[in-house]
Amino acid sequence: MLKHVVATTLLLTSSLAVTPAAQAETAILAGGCFWCVESDLETVAGVRDVVSGYAGGTSQNPTYKTYEDGGHREVVQVDFDEGKLSYRQLVDIFLRTIDVTDAKGQFCDRGHAYSSAIYPLTDAQAKTARAAVADAEKALGDKIVTPVEGSVLFWPAEAYHQGYYKSDARTLTRFGYVTRATAYKGYRKACGRDERVKKVWGEEAFKGVAKHGS
Repeated sequence: MLKHVVATTLLLTSSLAVTPAAQAETAILAGGCFWCVESDLETVAGVRDVVSGYAGGTSQNPTYKTYEDGGHREVVQVDFDEGKLSYRQLVDIFLRTIDVTDAKGQFCDRGHAYSSAIYPLTDAQAKTARAAVADAEKALGDKIVTPVEGSVLFWPAEAYHQGYYKSDARTLTRFGYVTRATAYKGYRKACGRDERVKKVWGEEAFKGVAKHGS
């Protein structure tokens, strides 16, 4: 059974030399299918690692079969170098990779488990996230329904979900016996994710993402 991971933020002190490790920070974000969010955010400059998982519910040790019943959302935990990418910049980018006007899911995936959310881990992150949403709302000219929630425990998803979008392992899917990477591309296209984000955000869609849709 997977052990839960408590997402933490490393604090810098003026008395210590700033090293790459000392600049690591963590964010937890929900944007529907975690394979898709992982694939988008891993291409953002300054992001060090993205892990798919579950958060926001009440059950302990959620799995892919049980997380919905426990009230969790699919989320990603993003570790990034705040010397290269601020939390505000990360949230700004994230918002432009999802449908911020849909409160009942994302794209073809429906229900609370696939709805979007931001889970700040500190008061500073919460303040920053709320400001980012307010500014994005002005830029969009429409109501953003993505909530800024409270701090949560992050539970990593099963190993086969990690890097699913780029895995060469083969699996039987509705697209045939194909690599997970091929199955992912078929799913993402059929779900209409990229088209919808572009319709919502226009030229702002995927701004800051080096590569999306693969």
